[in-house]
Amino acid sequence: MNITFVCTGNTCRSAMAEGICKRLIADRKIGNITCQSCGLGAFTGDSASPLALWAARMHGADISDHRSRQINQYIFDGTDLMVCMTSSHKRAVMTLNPKFKIIVPDPEISDPYGGSEDIYSACADQIEAFVSKLLDALTAKIKPMAKEHVAAIAEIEKLCFSAPWTDGGIAEELDNKNAHFLVAESDGKVLGYIGVHEVCGEAYIDNIAVRPDYRRLGLGEKLLETAQKNAFGRGCEFITLEVRRSNEKAISLYKKLGYQTAGERKNFYTNPAEDAVIMTLKECDIK
Repeated sequence: MNITFVCTGNTCRSAMAEGICKRLIADRKIGNITCQSCGLGAFTGDSASPLALWAARMHGADISDHRSRQINQYIFDGTDLMVCMTSSHKRAVMTLNPKFKIIVPDPEISDPYGGSEDIYSACADQIEAFVSKLLDALTAKIKPMAKEHVAAIAEIEKLCFSAPWTDGGIAEELDNKNAHFLVAESDGKVLGYIGVHEVCGEAYIDNIAVRPDYRRLGLGEKLLETAQKNAFGRGCEFITLEVRRSNEKAISLYKKLGYQTAGERKNFYTNPAEDAVIMTLKECDIK
């Protein structure tokens, strides 16, 4: 996988992100991820700004050889995942390639250009924290839930839901032949999970949750796609789930993966009370 970091001039934020990412890849000995950077309004051939050089060096990254590049089709062709520093950068990229997979850090990374050492240092800190989590997400393994995952899943439940499952309720699923629970795990840390029950050729997604600090990094989609593949591989005819009507981000993800609205359940949720949208997926609808 090749990641491309995008900002405006490719002399500060995206240059630091590329350098820091390369250092983290080397430190973790990740063999299947590379990275590069470019700018939407870059002048090709510019060096990284002096304070960007300094801030990157404080994070163990040498970007003295960096030269700015203007975004182009060649870069698109060599990119699997694009990281835009702000949502405005994302909108600009989507005018060039509307179907490209793009991630925007949350919170967005503001331009330090013209700022002090403190501003550049804070920017580099933010970049490293984001890139570290991104690499966690990209290298996470999807595996069946085991006893040692129960406490971490219960913690995620408490972080994500007003009526969380208990440790005991989660542990009981280990002995349920109809239950197929998966976790996304990186370096021993559970980042998210999905719980599926299958009865008579029908699969029902009970829950899917990702740690709040690891959202918007593709983990929910990775968990869903793995669970779907497994369920259809076991002969299920369709998969169904409920989602809060107000959860627009989740609904958007389900639609992206081919789920279609099949109905609603009035006042299905509590704390707060809200209707549920029922969505289903057949294997032939997978996009």
